[in-house]
Amino acid sequence: MDVFDAINTRRSIRSYTDQPVSDEMVQDIIKAGMLAPSAGNQRPWHFIVIRDQELLAKVPDFQSYAKMVTKAPVSILVCGDPEGKKWPDFWPQDCSAALQNMLLAARGLGLGTVWAGIYPLEERIVATRNLFGIPENVIPFAIMPIGWPKDEFTAKDRFEPELIHHDRW
Repeated sequence: MDVFDAINTRRSIRSYTDQPVSDEMVQDIIKAGMLAPSAGNQRPWHFIVIRDQELLAKVPDFQSYAKMVTKAPVSILVCGDPEGKKWPDFWPQDCSAALQNMLLAARGLGLGTVWAGIYPLEERIVATRNLFGIPENVIPFAIMPIGWPKDEFTAKDRFEPELIHHDRW
């Protein structure tokens, strides 16, 4: 799939079929995330692949906008570890770039995803850390359910030229 096709048709997909997502596809998606740019090439990310439906069923208890994780065959939790990094304050941008790469890679494979935020809400961070056994120095950033979409992908024009400024505001 052409990169612009992936960008133009990527949507938040919340309904999935029962078809499984292979380990190879999950690995390809994570590889795409690890190819993202990061400040000083420090790559502060960690990824938890979650297939345990009992664990995923608990996520909506603290992230009510992530109910779709209970319907997806797999989810990836993206975390940041700023500890010991030269540019520790840039981990959210770094993890955002990784997650965007993963969203597009999944789309390129025909899979549907959603970016369900955890960070910066402290109650979500604490609950996620406790549920998945994440060390204190690692910060849960977002969870991304992945599955085969029930509906078709469609392009949507979101271009707004009035938001573009040249040389000055």
